Amino acid sequence: MINKIFLYIVLLPVFAQAQKSGVLENYVEEGLQNNLSLHQESLEIKKSMESIRQAKALFYPRLSFNPTYSYAAGGRRLNFPVGDLLNPAYKSLNELTGTNQFPTNIENVNELLAPTNFHDTKVNVQYSIYNPEVKYNYLIQKSLLSAQEAKKRVVENELRHNIEAAYYQYLQSLEAVKILDNSSAILSELVKLNKKRVANNTATKDVVFSSEYEASKLVQQKIEAENNSRVAGAYFNFLLNRDLGHDILVDSTLIHTETINFGGADELAGLKQKARTGRSELKQIDMSLDAARHAITLQQKAASLPALFIGGNAGFQGYGYTFKNQAYMVMQAGLQWDIFKGYERKSKIQQAKIQADLLQTKKTDVEKQIELQTTQAYYDFVSAGEAQRSFGEGVQNAAQYFKVVDSRYRNGNVLLMEYIKAQNDVQTARLQQVIAKYNVLIKKSILDKITVEP
Repeated sequence: MINKIFLYIVLLPVFAQAQKSGVLENYVEEGLQNNLSLHQESLEIKKSMESIRQAKALFYPRLSFNPTYSYAAGGRRLNFPVGDLLNPAYKSLNELTGTNQFPTNIENVNELLAPTNFHDTKVNVQYSIYNPEVKYNYLIQKSLLSAQEAKKRVVENELRHNIEAAYYQYLQSLEAVKILDNSSAILSELVKLNKKRVANNTATKDVVFSSEYEASKLVQQKIEAENNSRVAGAYFNFLLNRDLGHDILVDSTLIHTETINFGGADELAGLKQKARTGRSELKQIDMSLDAARHAITLQQKAASLPALFIGGNAGFQGYGYTFKNQAYMVMQAGLQWDIFKGYERKSKIQQAKIQADLLQTKKTDVEKQIELQTTQAYYDFVSAGEAQRSFGEGVQNAAQYFKVVDSRYRNGNVLLMEYIKAQNDVQTARLQQVIAKYNVLIKKSILDKITVEP
């Protein structure tokens, strides 16, 4: 293991240079700007910001203009014979005193209970002096906004990795097609060579049929490889939210590199620590935990302390819109204290505590998952690097062997079967090398996704 890590340290600068693909970085930025999922997350963030503004608005006084006008017809009436009761008495008093001091023409009361032609035009002011629900609801909304922003970073990180992996797979498919093209050219040359040998009576016709059959099999492989390349390109364009047939620029620094050296100098323990401190999933849970703790405090304070408020009304009230002698003003101060609500507050406190415990448990589980992911990604990356080095040596050996077999076949010293086997070995070794080369990049991208903050 020490030798492996030393090898990675030595080769790290070369790999870092290979990783800095300007073409790919531009595509990543394009994908981050155009992706519909990220656009949805941005809208969710804007929505959360509006929730914060709404919560903050509760700290300010509320001023409202509330005019009402009533017109009534029919309905119950208030009948009171005040005239019948008082007029005779006042008449007697006037006779006893010899004056007209007391009125004797008082009419009986006959009024509608519902007021008609009555208005109440007022301005209402309310201000909360102390209300724990206002304060802690605002803090909850701020924590939820931070959690939403962390969630967006999670989506960005995942999208970045998907774009990188799709690009590497597309380049991988292009190189596979080139390898098959090269093999097709070799087999075409073999067919021509065998026809000349048959014409010169140095070989029988079966070598021509056999070589043509091998060439036809390669045509089918090439068709399948080209189809895979088109599918890989369409998927890459899909991630960038553009037309599936859009042209894709090829980074020559990647596709023309025979061997891509790899890195991984950080020890596994350091990578685990880096993942625990950098992963946005954990930050999202931490912010949700803050919101849950604020919810607990909110319910506890709301259960033990009253809400205090002041307010008032000022305006005009009376029959007809004359505004003359109709002005009035009312000032109010009060509190609201829920003494007993059927243990509702107690249940809400317990519910908030359960939510906090649930999130803490989820955080512990996610931390363990991240540790496992880091371990697996690290060793996958190490194995991919070893495989790449092994296949690189295999290509060289297979190419040298084929060179010898090709020379001997042209001199008639090797059977066609051995020639075809040597050629297939070269083709297989080169395909394996291509797969291994881009597999290293894909595994490194996975390791970065797990351990590196985007």
